Amino acid sequence: MKNTIVIIALVISAMCYAQDTSEEKLPYYEVPEYSKEFTAGTMAARMVDGLGFRFYWASEGLTEKDLNYRPSKDVRSSEDTIDHILDLSYIIVNSTLKQPNSRVDKSKMTYEEKRKQALMNLKTAADILRGSDDISQYKIIFGENEIPFWNQVNGPIADAIWHCGQLASFRRITGNPINPNVNHFTGKVKEAKD
Repeated sequence: MKNTIVIIALVISAMCYAQDTSEEKLPYYEVPEYSKEFTAGTMAARMVDGLGFRFYWASEGLTEKDLNYRPSKDVRSSEDTIDHILDLSYIIVNSTLKQPNSRVDKSKMTYEEKRKQALMNLKTAADILRGSDDISQYKIIFGENEIPFWNQVNGPIADAIWHCGQLASFRRITGNPINPNVNHFTGKVKEAKD
């Protein structure tokens, strides 16, 4: 019954986001309210929510100059970093959907489409985790290999958070820093004072 409710909520959520793709309707403008109880599922969901919030703001409003920036020829550009975060978001969501991972063709996707898809992947994963009584069922599947959820925490989730920090640093270098009203500690955005 609980899984049915989660699936219905995900379908309704996806339909609402599909109707309006404006910036305000993307998930993670702010971190959702925290759960009333501490469980493995609510803690894992909160980690993904935190990642979503950081990615939202690290990738919000990037210019062509920002996307092309790379500190040296051996380092990913900001756009390449967004591609990598999108790949990591697929690993995270596929785990919660109990689907094997496969390569996703991003070659025809715009920066805005990649950003939206990553945020939607994270929101879907967090919603599933939040409603779960047993997150050990969400294994990372690569072919015949099933890797425990533990690796999700120190692998794709932590890696994506790391790369959000890179995006934030790169955009500061290009003169387009993150909105100063974003508070990563509270997960909220302060109203700008006139």
